[in-house]
Amino acid sequence: MRFSLLTSLAALAVGAYAQSSSVDAYVASESPAAKAGLLANIGPSGSKASGAKAGVVIASPSTSNPNYLYTWVRDSSLVFKTIIDQFTTGEDTSLQGLIDQFTTAESILQQTSNPSGSVSTGGLGEPKFNIDETAFTGSWGRPQRDGPALRSTAIITYANWLLANGNGTSYVQNTLWPIIKLDLDYVQNNWNSSTFDLWEEINSSSFFTTAVQHRALRQGAAFANAVGQSSVADGYTTQADNLLCFLQSYWNPSAGYVTSNTGGGRSGKDSNSVLASIHTFDVDAGCDAATFQPCSDKALSNLKVYVDSFRSVYSINIGIASNAAVAVGRYPEDVYFNGNPWYLSVFAVAEQLYDALITWDKQGSLQVTSTSLAFFQQFDSSVTTGTYGSSSSTYSTLTASIKNFAEGFLAINAKYTPANGGLSEQFDKSTGSPLSAADLTWSYASALTAFAARSGKTYASWGASGLTVPSQCNGNAGPTVSVTFNVDATTVFGENIYITGSVPALQDWSPDTALLLSSANYPTWSITVTLPASTVIEYKYIRKNNGQVTWESDPNNSITTPASGAVTQNDSWR
Repeated sequence: MRFSLLTSLAALAVGAYAQSSSVDAYVASESPAAKAGLLANIGPSGSKASGAKAGVVIASPSTSNPNYLYTWVRDSSLVFKTIIDQFTTGEDTSLQGLIDQFTTAESILQQTSNPSGSVSTGGLGEPKFNIDETAFTGSWGRPQRDGPALRSTAIITYANWLLANGNGTSYVQNTLWPIIKLDLDYVQNNWNSSTFDLWEEINSSSFFTTAVQHRALRQGAAFANAVGQSSVADGYTTQADNLLCFLQSYWNPSAGYVTSNTGGGRSGKDSNSVLASIHTFDVDAGCDAATFQPCSDKALSNLKVYVDSFRSVYSINIGIASNAAVAVGRYPEDVYFNGNPWYLSVFAVAEQLYDALITWDKQGSLQVTSTSLAFFQQFDSSVTTGTYGSSSSTYSTLTASIKNFAEGFLAINAKYTPANGGLSEQFDKSTGSPLSAADLTWSYASALTAFAARSGKTYASWGASGLTVPSQCNGNAGPTVSVTFNVDATTVFGENIYITGSVPALQDWSPDTALLLSSANYPTWSITVTLPASTVIEYKYIRKNNGQVTWESDPNNSITTPASGAVTQNDSWR
């Protein structure tokens, strides 16, 4: 029996070595291909970014099925965070000019009025623009409130490097701080309003958005203090505390995963949660569960539930062992292009696991809790809750197995990456062939960040260490205004008029908890509501009569609230 066990372990070790060797080869070939692919998609000189202004990132050169020849604030910010990390850590010192072009381009986009509003009336929530820096005016899922948070995080990282190197104080104060402050103020004032998620499909609350907004305000408060803006910093910290409190609400304790979106009618098992964990990774925070650090028990439990949800939905995963890596996508109910694995989602799982390994190595131990037990038992069925030091055999067994698990996800992407290293958005769930937008810039960035984590790299702390979740959330935090809604509506006996809309104060489109208007001045029905200031808010009136609900006709009503004071909105039932 002992001999057969040793033989099995030896076989596993040989298999792991072979897999790591093949992943080594993939990383060696794909690293330069991903870097070149990323740079090719940045104007004005990128070989696939013809027509893009300087510093503008095109999502993909694809112009049909789908047309991604636009610049998304989210994608661009994640791409340039990757570039800025490479520059500020000395990995590539040639990138500074490109970074300066990016900050200039983004300052122009901030001031470009668009369907979401102007710079002072919600326009910073606009998700995408034309590559010549003009507004995209077509219908779209707007607003998307992760962009300003991600953009400020990227630019703060660069600004901190400039301050630390003593060669850009004036530039930071006069050029970068105004850009950063606009984004941070937007986050501060709008974090508690509904948003389209990063897949641009659901208008509710999004775990990814809340997590990156929290990071932005924490990092922003420290930066504001560094540039002498302590009064501003206090406001950011107040809202960061509220965000941290709200972040906890996404955790589903009974099922052991993060419910990534609060609306949309699907499970909430979503790559959104894994991406949030890696993009708010702070090695100084250890395995903190409040910020869902990659090695936290909640993040690991969530990772298992998320990965397992794809084991039976893609044909290419059939026959793979239940504790081995599989292809993963956005969420198991996905129907976009018939629902397929995404390269960036696969890379993200690997990156979370590598980040966890980095942190355990730094700590010199790992902890198994009742929450993370199922995750660890994938690799050692006999493991029990407890803390295992780095000198223990359990620690060695678990970390070696988890490293092999992470390698497996890179091996999947390696298997389905074309020989030229090109990364599309998706690959076919049955054949593995590349699908959707070719040369997706975000796919290339995700490869580079996963490879960096594999090599043990970490980047500057953003202040996640030592945070305490407030005992009570303030869901209406941030500047607010008083809005009186009047609607002219005739009704029959027993019928009442209600209002619901796109922010929590208007019940997030829920007809069940919609707010009752007063009929004291019938046929004018009225209500006064406290709403977030400087925010574009959509709403509708509904009729209720003995349980029957009738909505107003489309389109939604819309109001942009002022920065302060009170306002009255007069409507007629449609």
